Order: sequence, then structure tokens, then C-alpha cells
Amino acid sequence: MRMRILGLALALSGLMASVAGAQIVLQDREKGRAPDIKGIAATYQGQDQESRVDKRKPPKPPKPPKPTYNGITYHNGPVMLGTTHIYFIWYGDWSADDTQAILTDEANSIGGTPWYNIATTYYDKTNKHVSNSATFNGSTTDDYSRGKNLNESSIRGIVSDAITSGRLPKDKNGVYFVLTSPEVNEDGFCAPTNGFCGWHTSATLAGLDIKFSFVGGAAQCPNICTREKFHSPNDNPGADGMASIFAHELVETVTDPDLNAWYDSHGEENADKCAWTFGDIYSAPNGTGANVRWGSRDFLVQRNWVNAGGGSCVVGYP
Repeated sequence: MRMRILGLALALSGLMASVAGAQIVLQDREKGRAPDIKGIAATYQGQDQESRVDKRKPPKPPKPPKPTYNGITYHNGPVMLGTTHIYFIWYGDWSADDTQAILTDEANSIGGTPWYNIATTYYDKTNKHVSNSATFNGSTTDDYSRGKNLNESSIRGIVSDAITSGRLPKDKNGVYFVLTSPEVNEDGFCAPTNGFCGWHTSATLAGLDIKFSFVGGAAQCPNICTREKFHSPNDNPGADGMASIFAHELVETVTDPDLNAWYDSHGEENADKCAWTFGDIYSAPNGTGANVRWGSRDFLVQRNWVNAGGGSCVVGYP
């Protein structure tokens, strides 16, 4: 779903027939012939009790319990199984700071963390669960091929170009992130009312169902798309804001890749339900707030909804 700003934004006749049917069954039974008890006894004459038990059919296994409702509902769509492959498309000019290094480090370390493990509480209709496995599989650049004013169609074209040109592989287990530099606009990005900081969706590109996401340059609106607009764990408020948005969109993509799997009665996906909440915050080495340490970096990442124990916003699972 679009990661919205500041919380976001997603018989009576039948009974008669049954009774009548029951009466017909009873009448038929009354007219039928009684069981031949002597014949049954003769069949088992000379057999011990154990052999008679062996001839019985095994009992049917009990029906599995109904899934516990945890505040989010499954709508029978697919989830992403196995290892998720992360791809970055750096759109625009990223030469001014270390945003690329910060987000690449995050993408390389997010898989296998307690935070990403929250996604394993989600499953498909065969009860196969999302795995706690994600890897960073590569990146490419795009020098304003669609200009500086984008929309969803532009983002789809940017992803399609990266794949069809061979700059990135066509990968059914991939999630392709278009990360735009701060001077690039996208319809609704950074808007103070009904705007968003990122979104995800899917489309058939190059003959394959491709999952992709937009994450805007948060430095364009630090008061909207960042938690700490003046200081941040990696001394780059724009990049640290994008780090939280990237994580948000990633877990929503793996649990609701085609927008028909997991979301609640308001249309909110798992990360939407916890947007802009962070839980317990500790002091990073530079004195700013953080709540997770992945690899060699601290991040302040929004919590995610765990689909267990009644459901709640958490930083890690279990």
C-alpha cells in the first residue's frame, strides 16, 4: 500500500426442506431390511479381537483448527516464498551524499534480522510461510530517463527499461526499488494532505509478474518523510528516512505482492498498521535515536504488524 503520511494511509424455507429431507431418510430406513446379525457373527467366527480391529478403517484425522484472527485478514492471494532478491534503481543525481552507501548496507543486512522475521508469520493458502531471507542482488542508475516529474506509469517504465536493457535481471523473486533523488517529484509524493512517502505494486513486465516499489528522496520533505529532520543515526536525515520507508515497502511487498493477500478491513497492509511508530528507542553512537542495529549501522525503522498472538506492532519476532 502507499505509505501515507502520519499514519496513512486501505433460511426458513431451507430449514423446512432440510426437515423434509430428514423425514424421507427415516422413512426409507424404516422400510429397509434389518441387518443380518447371524451373517455378521459368522463372518467373524474363529477370528480373534486383534484381527477384527485390523479390518477396521483408521479414524479420520481431526480437521485443522481455524486460523486465529490477528487483526489482519488473508484474501487468498500469493505471498513471496523463498529468498527475496532486492534490486535498486538509483534515479536522478545521487552524487551529493552517502545515501547510496547507507541504503545498500541496509539492503545487505535486513534479511535474517528479528525485524524481518516478523514477515514469517504470514503464509499462503497452502500454509507456506514467508521466509526470513532477503539478499541485495544488485543496482543500476537512471539519469532522468523519464524527467523529473513522475507518476506510477513512469515508475513502471523505469523498472521495465532496467530489465529489458539487461542492466538488471528479470527475477520472479525480485523486488525492484526505484529510489528518486530529492529534486525528483512523483504525483502525491511529499504532499501534506493525502500524500505518501513510498508505495509498492506489481505488473506484468517482460512477460513476468514483477514486483516494484517507489521510495522518494525524503530530503525533499524532511518534516514529512523523516522521523528526525535535523539529526539521524547515520548523520543523513534523508537517507535514514528512506531506510524506514524502504523497509516498510519491502515487508508489504513480500506479504501482499499483488495486493490481494494480506490486509485488514480498512485496506491497510501489515506495515501500514504500524506506520510512524517505533517502539523502544535507544541512543545511537552519535546521540540520536535508533531502534535496530543491522550490520555495522543503526537505524530508526518503523515497526511491523506481527500476525500472531492476537496481532500487534513489534520491532522483532519472536
